[in-house]
Amino acid sequence: MDNLEAIRLFVEAAQLGGLSAAGRKLGLSPAAASARLLKLEASLATRLFERTTRQLRLTDEGRIYLQHCRQALQALDDARAALSAEKKEIRGKIRISATSDFGRHVLNAWLDEFTVLYPQVVPALLLSDSLSHLIADEVDLVIRFGVPPDSSLIARPLAANRRVLCAAPSYLQRRGTPEHPQQLVEFDHIVAGQSGWSSEWHLHRGEETLLFKVPLEAARETNDGALARQWAIDGHGIVLKSIWDVSADLAAGRLSLVLPGWQSVEAPVHALYPRSRYLAPRVRALLDFLRERFEQASREMGL
Repeated sequence: MDNLEAIRLFVEAAQLGGLSAAGRKLGLSPAAASARLLKLEASLATRLFERTTRQLRLTDEGRIYLQHCRQALQALDDARAALSAEKKEIRGKIRISATSDFGRHVLNAWLDEFTVLYPQVVPALLLSDSLSHLIADEVDLVIRFGVPPDSSLIARPLAANRRVLCAAPSYLQRRGTPEHPQQLVEFDHIVAGQSGWSSEWHLHRGEETLLFKVPLEAARETNDGALARQWAIDGHGIVLKSIWDVSADLAAGRLSLVLPGWQSVEAPVHALYPRSRYLAPRVRALLDFLRERFEQASREMGL
């Protein structure tokens, strides 16, 4: 038990960047916190932190140990949640990863609604357009458009999704509106992300199909979907975005559809989670909530 409490102290200190702050959170005096950490390091025969007068910095060994400690503590929390499931207790921290634009402008508000229903759940929202962190950051649930090629993840469909071309009304008034995808080359372009779809726009209308390759040498590029959306609102060109990212902007008139008769490749919204992870009651509750919320919003958007 002493070792477990020392591990909790170690994880908190790594997260907060200081031993005193971690000790206060766990109800320990600075001297007691320091003694507990020293005892843990002695038992491991390993130095976990490089100590300075201002902060703690993890050693290479400390970073490795931290990853395993987080997994162990999560497993214990999941075990506790499994025992409380019979009592239908929905509580604890839930870590969600989402793309930057969708996370800020849609999911954030939905999480507020969810925590009203389940006030003992505390969300942690990680926003990133990258897929490289999904397992390393030990998130409980990942919301993405499409399914990444990772067999270690279970993909659960939540909603349909289509990508649309859009631009600011002021830009279209200034430059005109294309009537066919072949005319897109005459306009300015915004590219969000590093995947193929972001710069290769596959469009179809009935039996007619067309691939437009964005001339990247003249396009604005970013790896942040929220910034790409803002560039479009600011009138810097045409962007291809998920309808979920821009529906509010379209409704408010900040953006207008471009070539609305043409469709792009579908990329349904999925919830992803590790196959090896116990699905805690709070995660199951959020999955059910998101499915209902997506269904309601899809009806409102006519998807």
